Amino acid sequence: MSLSSSLQDVQIDDSIQLEQHSSILTIWLNRPESRNAMSLSMVQSLQVVFTAIQDDLSIRAVVLRGKGRHFCAGGDIKDMAAIRMQAASAGNNQAYVDFNRTFGALIEQVDTAPQTVVAVLEGAVLGGGFGLACVSDVAIAHVDAQFGLPETGLGILPAQIAPFVVKRVGLTQARRLALLGSRFKGQMALNVGLVHQIAQDDTDLDAQLAEVTQQIKRCAPKASRATKALLHRTLNEALSPLLDDAARQFADAVASEEGVEGTMAFIQKRHPNWFNGE
Repeated sequence: MSLSSSLQDVQIDDSIQLEQHSSILTIWLNRPESRNAMSLSMVQSLQVVFTAIQDDLSIRAVVLRGKGRHFCAGGDIKDMAAIRMQAASAGNNQAYVDFNRTFGALIEQVDTAPQTVVAVLEGAVLGGGFGLACVSDVAIAHVDAQFGLPETGLGILPAQIAPFVVKRVGLTQARRLALLGSRFKGQMALNVGLVHQIAQDDTDLDAQLAEVTQQIKRCAPKASRATKALLHRTLNEALSPLLDDAARQFADAVASEEGVEGTMAFIQKRHPNWFNGE
């Protein structure tokens, strides 16, 4: 299937590839020679794509995957070397600050994307790749995927991903994982709550992804977007006013075209009109 109209004119480089089938957009991290290490250009290309699809209701889900059987091995060391030269030339560390914060902005953007974000985790899932996994709505991992926060072993900090790691696995586990910098595989990732499902082999991984995307298609597009936004608000807003607003949103949803169609489909024992089964 061709790309949605919102993506027809996006300016991205070959560090990522886009593939769309029906309402599911797959973003492939495409630097297999470096285990899909995140360069600045990759980060910027991802930002462009997520900005372009922000209001595109035809894209129901975004699947993040890595080419070459690796998800993402973290930041690109070559970029760091170039930034070191910029910092030396400027006589200050602002280039490092800007580079690191740009990646944090991407993580925030993926975290709050209105689409359902599915991470398919194989091979290296380290550093920044670990952070991306933490902001997915659904994470499916190969049992042999290698997870880790190696930053402290390199003399640096997991600066931008730290808050998202804590939200995902809790402070106690985040402290252990970040301060030891140890590597672990899919089963432990499942045990600590980093991922939701583990696959035993490639066939199982693809089957689980197919089932997840089918489940996403069964849910109403606008209701899914509103639900994700509401869930995010629960972390930051006072409870009583939040529930008041949620009640108003519920009432609007019941009376909406989606609400009427969903109710009728349930009564008539059929799929709602937003589910095409493709």
